[in-house]
Amino acid sequence: METTSLPNKPERRIAVLTSSDAGARGEREDVSGRLLSVKAAQLGSVVASVILPDEPDLLEHQIRQWVADQIDLILSTGGTGLGPRDVMPEVTSRLIEREVPGMAEAMRHASLQYTPMGMLSRGVVGISQTTLIINFPGKPQAIEELWGLISPVIPHALDLIAGHTRHHL
Repeated sequence: METTSLPNKPERRIAVLTSSDAGARGEREDVSGRLLSVKAAQLGSVVASVILPDEPDLLEHQIRQWVADQIDLILSTGGTGLGPRDVMPEVTSRLIEREVPGMAEAMRHASLQYTPMGMLSRGVVGISQTTLIINFPGKPQAIEELWGLISPVIPHALDLIAGHTRHHL
């Protein structure tokens, strides 16, 4: 019996961005970024992890660079609340061509199971060129609570973004 093997898919490349003034100054340990990196390693290779202050231009420049480098998935943590320096949703919205509102809505909805403060999260999910960008809250506990919801969908989302669909001609 002859067997044929499918070509191996290249391993997905993932980057993690922490938006935190205190973290960037070294005043706070980046627990959330490390946790996202560990969890993301289940889905591919974490090729970069960066902590930046809550400065829109710096955050935007980093994300643009990763998109240009064709990173498959960018996971951000922090900067999604209501504070005056919480700017990650605005930065992400400027960079994406297509929003994926169902993922962001599902994350907010799931957060409400744990705390009413979940409705204050402004995280955005969207696509920039061929890169999926997902904003997570800055608290490690929120990442723990949301990862099990969002992670099973990510591989399929990345396949669709790459054009790997059953109806693709």
